[in-house]
Amino acid sequence: MTWTVPNILTVLRLIAAPGVALMFLYFHRPWADWFALTLFITAAITDWFDGYLARLWHQESKFGAMMDPIADKAMVVIALVIITGYSGMNPWLILPVTVILFREVFVSGLREFLGAKAGLLKVTKLAKWKTTAQMIAIAVLFLGTGLEHLEGIARRGLSVEQYADLVSQGLADPIKSCGTRGCSSIATMVGLALIWVAGILTALTGWDYFHKSLPFLRDEQK
Repeated sequence: MTWTVPNILTVLRLIAAPGVALMFLYFHRPWADWFALTLFITAAITDWFDGYLARLWHQESKFGAMMDPIADKAMVVIALVIITGYSGMNPWLILPVTVILFREVFVSGLREFLGAKAGLLKVTKLAKWKTTAQMIAIAVLFLGTGLEHLEGIARRGLSVEQYADLVSQGLADPIKSCGTRGCSSIATMVGLALIWVAGILTALTGWDYFHKSLPFLRDEQK
C-alpha cells in the first residue's frame, strides 16, 4: 500500500469508527456525546475528501477501493449501535436500524460469495446518497442524545411532562433554546425522519445489488 493522503484519510476514518464508542467509555455524558458527534462529523467529512483528492491527484488505489466502504460501514454500524442503546431502544429507531444492519451484512455476504464477480456490485450514485443520508441522520441523532442528557439534568429527575406543568405554573424556568421541551425532542424527531429516509434508500440499494447478482446465483441446468 502507498501512503497517499487519500489512503491515510481512509485509514484514519477506519480508526475513528471504534473511537466513537470509546468516547462513551472514557468521558462522562454529555461530553461523550459531543466528542462522539465531533469525531463522527470529522470522519464523515474525510469520506468526501479522500475520494475527491484521489480523483484529483490520480491516486486511486485498490487499497482505497477496498477500505473506503469498509470504513463507512464500520462508522455507521458502530454509531447506530451506540445511539440505539442510549435512545432507550426506541422502536421507531430500531426498525430502520435493523434494515440498515441487515442490508450491510447481506451485501457483504453477497460480495464474498461472488468473489471475482463482485465487481458487478459497483457503488452506485444511489448508494452514495444512502451513505450521505445515514451519516447526516446519525449526526443529528447524536445531537439529540446529547441534548436529552443535558435537559434531563436541567429537569432534575422530573419527566418532560412534569417539568412542562411546572413551567406553565410559573414554578420552573423553561429549558433554554427551544421552550419547555428543549431542543432534544426536535433533534430526535428530525434524526428519526432522516434515519427512515436512510433506511429506505438502504433497502433500495440492497435490492438493486441483489437483482444484479441474480444471474450468478442461479444453478446451472443439467
